[in-house]
Order: sequence, then structure tokens, then C-alpha cells
Amino acid sequence: MDSFKRMLKYVWPQWPRLITVFISAFVCAALFALSFMTVVPLLKVMMGEEGLHGWVDRKSSDYRYGMDFYLPDKSDFTASETSNIAYYLLITDVTEDSIAERAGIELQDRIIGAGQRLVGPENKYVTSTQILEQLATTAGQETITVQVRRVDKKAEGEDIQFELPVPTKDGYADEQGLSGLSRLKWQVQWDVIDLAQRATSYVPRDQPKAATLKAVTVIIILMGLVTIARCITRFIQSYLAEKVVQVSMAHLREDTFTHVMGMPAGFFSSEGTSDTISRIIGDTATAGRGIKILLGKALREPLKAIFCLAGAMIFSVKLTLIFLCMAPVTVGLLGLLGKKIKKATKRSLVSSALMLGRLQGAINALRVVKVYNRQEHESETYAGINRRFLRQVLRVAKVQAGTGPIMEVLGMVAGSAALLVGARWIFGPNSNMENSSFFGLLILLGTAAESIRKVSDVWNKIQQANAASERVFEIIDQPQEKEAENAIELLPMKERIEFRDVAFTYPGSERPILNGINLTANAGQTVAVVGPNGSGKTTLVNLIPRLYDADSGQILIDGVDVAGATLMSLRDQIGMVTQNVVTFNDTVAANISYGKPDASFDEVVEAAKRSFAHEFIEVLPDGYDTMIGENSAGFSGGQLQRIVIARAILRDPAILIFDEAMSQVDAESESRINEALAGLMQNRTCFVIAHRFSTVVSADRIVVLDDGRIVAQGKHDELIQSCDLYKGLYETQLVGPQ
Repeated sequence: MDSFKRMLKYVWPQWPRLITVFISAFVCAALFALSFMTVVPLLKVMMGEEGLHGWVDRKSSDYRYGMDFYLPDKSDFTASETSNIAYYLLITDVTEDSIAERAGIELQDRIIGAGQRLVGPENKYVTSTQILEQLATTAGQETITVQVRRVDKKAEGEDIQFELPVPTKDGYADEQGLSGLSRLKWQVQWDVIDLAQRATSYVPRDQPKAATLKAVTVIIILMGLVTIARCITRFIQSYLAEKVVQVSMAHLREDTFTHVMGMPAGFFSSEGTSDTISRIIGDTATAGRGIKILLGKALREPLKAIFCLAGAMIFSVKLTLIFLCMAPVTVGLLGLLGKKIKKATKRSLVSSALMLGRLQGAINALRVVKVYNRQEHESETYAGINRRFLRQVLRVAKVQAGTGPIMEVLGMVAGSAALLVGARWIFGPNSNMENSSFFGLLILLGTAAESIRKVSDVWNKIQQANAASERVFEIIDQPQEKEAENAIELLPMKERIEFRDVAFTYPGSERPILNGINLTANAGQTVAVVGPNGSGKTTLVNLIPRLYDADSGQILIDGVDVAGATLMSLRDQIGMVTQNVVTFNDTVAANISYGKPDASFDEVVEAAKRSFAHEFIEVLPDGYDTMIGENSAGFSGGQLQRIVIARAILRDPAILIFDEAMSQVDAESESRINEALAGLMQNRTCFVIAHRFSTVVSADRIVVLDDGRIVAQGKHDELIQSCDLYKGLYETQLVGPQ
């Protein structure tokens, strides 16, 4: 998970949004659980168990005095007790070290009177609802009198009277020495009960039918308000989470691209470009989906489950713990499935990159494919890569498809266990749980189980994001082009370029492509480099701007080793035109001024004229503002080459490198370009790689390479006489293309 954790570097700067996301998720989850908890009072009112006031009063007495009651229902009365009215509260639970326990109240005691409603000569009976009302409405009182009838095994009872101190929010906390979470819990409980009492005060205690209707109306309105508030917080969380993700991924893509621009060219020679593109675009998107889930469902649903479980514990801690017995098994299974997901995802991302590379290569070479009738071959090759990708994707899908059902089975087992035990408690001989409370408990546990089921695939998604993050950071962790610690600013060349015993081997290759190169080019000279294919011509000139670094030896400009110079000062004085025409999806003017972005329009036009590009640019519909498309559509190879040459002319460098620069220029344009270049090359050092005789024969020096070594140097007339290799090249390659 280390790579996924590194994503926090891009997420954390947006901490104000993150705080809002967390608060919104917290509030949304709390309101979600609250909306289901309101079902319990609604059931109590609709089922006529004890009424809304009775339920709130009982909970108030439980929290404040530490004693819970059981209200007898119709099944508790004998046939002779036709009134079916309870005149006592049966104590079913006394909290340890509570006000009730310290006063001496015990389990199975029956409260027969309280406060202003005491049993006496004038008032022989007090109903259970009246007793509850007295216990709950004690505002402004310091103590409350409670009458208890304690019944022994012989069914003979005695009446005892207790004076219970009435607690206050802060007074009780100070008296008990509560601090930290204990104090916070007490104060939250107090506030919740106080809020419930205020809400029920708008519902009349008498007039049963009118009170029931009004209670139902209040509860439904409350549920509606809670739902609206929950939906608002859900919107805030979802939108801000998406914004955090998109901003983070945008910055990650920018950083990755910036890093790639600083990496050595040798990396792409060995690794290719399609895989890197796939990582910057596809893998960052996969990593972003992991963060989105983390800030969305992975944050919201567990909070919902926690609040629902907290609500369930209000009704029964034991049943809730039974439900949670499957939690360790669930966590273990999720970890196992997550490992499988990560492994399969990483393989699928690699297959996807291979598929992208094959697709890109086939489309770029579509004309060649068609001419050579290789459509079927390309289709079969692509199909093979696609099938490998499909197998990996299906492995991921299999694990994801199995995760949900497994979680549902585990949830059903845990829920069934809680249901069986709860049913026994309700319908058993010693039942002390109301039907409405049990139904409410089931709703909360079921909702918690559904929230847990929804996050069952979160770990899988995070593992997918982790696999994608690893591939992205593998690029970011690649070393960039090296500069010496105390690199110096290289001054424009004035004297010479020297190669001293230079050797170079491409990464991954066993044989050196250049070996023992010794060459001196004086300022203002034009050096033509010729040799058979694979002899190292292009590699030789690529060492000058340090697109590659020599394995050994030195390349000196005016006596300064280029390895000790800053890359910017070195490349600022170099212009390059290659055989593979490189243009950008931008205007013609922008392409020409690419090497000199501050050039004026007049300078751009002048450079175009000198490369004979102006003559076809000015007749374009938008002139110099014409866009050169992604695949250079609408321009011939010769036109694009002249645009690129104009780019080199405008840069006005001290060193010019032409690597087959005339290969796509027609004969007429070539003669004019040569004429223009003749003036440009004066007082500049030029390295030329060309197959055409007209370009090579006029060079000040011709260097003949063979198998990575210089086998001859001199002018054309000298080499024709003294070098058989050069003579062979002249008679075949150099003369042939003319």
C-alpha cells in the first residue's frame, strides 16, 4: 500500500475540502441512522405499546437514574384483572454505580409511586404512565420521592420509600468526577433526552386518538426533515470528494509528465512510449477511482454502519455483539480477496499497455499494412493481446463478483444468529424486550449489514488503485537526466568540438554501438558522417546534446566536458533536424517558433522564407495560423520537413545537426534549401548525416563509420581513393538516391 499512500501527497493540500468531506459524511451517517431510529417511536405509537410520551419518559429515567423498566402489557394480566391497567413499573436493569443503585433500588422491585403521585389513603393506585411522567419531569427539583414494593419469594411484599437526587447535566458529571469520553457521553445523552422531551411536549398526553395522530404526524415530519438534511450533506460530500480526486489526479498527471520530460531518451529507446502513455492516462485514472471510493463509499458506508450499530446497542448490546461475531472472518476474507485483486489488476494494466502500443503502431502504419495485405496478421496479433487482457480482466471480475455474495452470506449468518436469540428473548418466559424495540433493532442491524455489504468491494478497488499507483510511481521514481553537482554554464562554442576515446552502449545491449571514437570538428566546419546502417551515425550526433551519455571518454566543447555543463546551456546552442519529422498539434507559426518562443512574427516568416516554406504557407486558408493536426494531415512530407528546417534556422544555433534532413524534400526544394543552408552554416559547426551525394560531397570533412569505429576521415576526393568502404557507399547508397 506504500504507493497508494504516496497519493496523499496530492490529496492533503486540499485539506479544507477534506475536512468538509469528513464532516459531511459524519453528519450524513448520523442522520441516516437517526432516520431509521425514528421508526421505533413510530411503531410504539402505532402499535399502542406505551405511547410516544411513555417511551421518551422511560428512556429519560433510564439514562438519568440508571434504571430500566418493563411496562406490563395485556398478556401479564389474569382473566380477573379486567381493567388491564398497570399500576407499577417493574425494574429490569439497574446500572452499576448509578443513582438508583446507590439509593438501594434492586432488580425486580416494583415502583408504585413517584413525585407528586404517591400511593396513600387518598390515592390507592398510580398508573405506570403517571409514574413515568413524574420521573421524567423533574426540572427545578433537587430530589424526587420514589415508592417501591419489594416482593419476596412468598409473594409477600413490603413498601419502601426512597429519595433520589435529581441529576443535572454538569452537576452530575462533576459529582461523579467524569472526564473525557465518559463526560462527553453523559452530556450527549442528556442533550438527546432533553431534545426528545421538548419535541414530545407538542403532543398532548391525553386524548388518545388525537394524541396518536399528532404523534404520528410529528414523527413523519421529523423523518422528512432528517431525510432532506441527509441528502444535502450527501451531495456536499459526493461533489467535494469528486473535486478533490480530479484536482489531485490533474496534479499527478502534470507531475508525471514533467518528470517524463526530464528523463533520459534512453529509457524510451528500451521501454517504448505506449506503456508510459498508458500509465500517465489510464493508470492515474484507476488510482483516482481508488481515492474517490476512499472519500466516498469507503468513508460514508462504514460511518452509517457504526451509527446504526450504536443505535442498535441502545436497544440491546448483547444482540448487537452477536451480530458482530462475524467481523473477524469478514476482515480476513476481504484481505485475501484484495491480494488476488491487486495481482490480477497489475497484470491487466500491463496487458492494456501492450494492447495500446500495438493499436497505436498498427494505426500509424495503416497504409503500409494495407499495401502489404497484412490486415489479417495485424488483426490476429491484436486479438492475441486482447484475449490475454480479457483473461486478466475476467480474473478481476470473478473476485469482485464473489465478494458481494460472500459478504451477504456472512451477514445473513450473523443476522440470523441475532434474530434467533432476540426472538427467544421476546417470546420466552422471561421476556423484557418490546416488539417495537426488537423490530427497530432488526431494521438497524439490517441497515448496518447492507452498509457493510456495500463496502465489501472497497478493499478490492483500493488494491486495484494501489496496483495502478505502483505503475505510475515507477515512472516518477525513474532517474532523470544527470547534471554534475557543480555544473557550469557552457559558453557558445567558438573553437572546436572534440570526441576523446568515446564509447557508448545502449541500455540492455551487450555490444557497444560506438567504441574508441576520436574526432575533432573545428568551429565553422561541416562534418558529414557516413557509414552502413547500424554503424552508429545517429548515435554519434545524439551524444553531442547529451540525449545519451557516453559510457566512457569525453566530449569537449572549447575544452569543457559537456558532462560537467548544465543541460540548458549546452542545448541552447544546438539545433537539430531529424529524418523523422516531428511537428506538434499547433499552428504553423507555433511549430516554427518552437525553439524560440519569443520570436516575432516577422522572424518566423523570414525563417520560413529561408527554408522555402513560406511559398506554400502563405496560400493556406489560415496562413501561419493553420493548425498542423495530430498526424500532420494536409501537409506533404517535404512541406513538413521545410517547416522543421525553418525551426532550426530561426533558433540560430552555434551547432547544427542534420540527421537525414533532406530525405523527404524534393530535388528542387533541396537545391534551394542547400543554398539557404550554405549561408546559415557559415561560422557554425554542422554535423550532417545524409545519403545524398550533393549533401556529403561539399562537407569540410567526411567521417566514415563502420561497426562503431571511425575507419577513415577526409574530403570526398581523398576518401574515394583511400577508403574502399566509402567508395562502395558512394557507388551504391550515396549515388543511388539521386
